[in-house]
Amino acid sequence: MALDPGRLERRLRREFGGTVGESRVVVRQAVDLHDSGAYEDDVGAPVTNDVVIEELSDARRGTPADRWNWWMGSLELAFGGYERFTVQRYRPGN
Repeated sequence: MALDPGRLERRLRREFGGTVGESRVVVRQAVDLHDSGAYEDDVGAPVTNDVVIEELSDARRGTPADRWNWWMGSLELAFGGYERFTVQRYRPGN
């Protein structure tokens, strides 16, 4: 399954809660990650909705942005170059 931003946004909210705005920020970062090709180059698999949800499910807890940053931190440690995909600022309620 490919990366589908609309479906990914809905799945993020259903699986991990958070606000619509937060989910949209994470989806934008997922699209940027997908478009960069970095993940596929490093891991050998494309970024898909299922990959994002599976990886974020591995985080112990947190909102979609917390979980996303945890995943990007893991990729940063393993391969480098993923810090640019983290959610740098997010204010709940915005």
